[in-house]
Amino acid sequence: MDSAASEKSIIALDSWLQTPAGRYVLAWERSRLDALTADIFGYNALQIGMPQIDTLAASRMPHKWLADTLPGRTIETPAWPVALTLDPIELPFPSQSLDLVVLPHVLEYATEPHQVLREVERVLIPEGQLIICGFNPASLWGLRQLRGRVTGTRYLPRGEQISMPRMKDWLKLLNMSVSHSHFGCYAPACRTEHWLARYAFMDRAGERWWPYFGAVYLVQAIKRVKGMRLIGPAWSRKKAKSPVAVPATNKHKEHG
Repeated sequence: MDSAASEKSIIALDSWLQTPAGRYVLAWERSRLDALTADIFGYNALQIGMPQIDTLAASRMPHKWLADTLPGRTIETPAWPVALTLDPIELPFPSQSLDLVVLPHVLEYATEPHQVLREVERVLIPEGQLIICGFNPASLWGLRQLRGRVTGTRYLPRGEQISMPRMKDWLKLLNMSVSHSHFGCYAPACRTEHWLARYAFMDRAGERWWPYFGAVYLVQAIKRVKGMRLIGPAWSRKKAKSPVAVPATNKHKEHG
């Protein structure tokens, strides 16, 4: 996807997120991201793209930024203010400077998704974490999108849907270990709120009976560094090697 097509697709995604289906996706992602980011500790967190959602709302990190990928873009209801505008294939951060990076539907509309991942891996500290949101091609929405290529009526904005196995392969090549993955939004590709509500029961059934066919997925990965092993503080090791002796008088009292 060239840069012009990428910008058009991102703008189309902005409009799509205001539809009932878009709000349905944002609600599920916000709920799941709040649960994931609340348990990730560190100092510096970055969200790239999609100002419509605050993916770091539940994060307790002291420094959090939202970076937009389109200069001059105006969002009617941004979830939080944009701190900077950047090109995701060349991040303006030092190597090993961020504890957490969140990519909500960035790779699908990026000109060079592999380079985006390489840049994210570069700026993450060892054991730093990455969360990716994506549309699942192996779903009812994916089938609808595939049919739309023939009929010309796409359900989702034009972009490259990346399957979960393919995404895991990309991360593995960068020494990123997948720790968690989640699927959601099992309702069919409906355009009205009325029909999405009628199929709400499929969200409960889908998680149990066909969990890998949700329209949206989240992947959480950890940056691994070969030859590096995390150890506890020095004082804890000393304490383990030198146990405190119990006086003999206390031992007699315990036996008594």
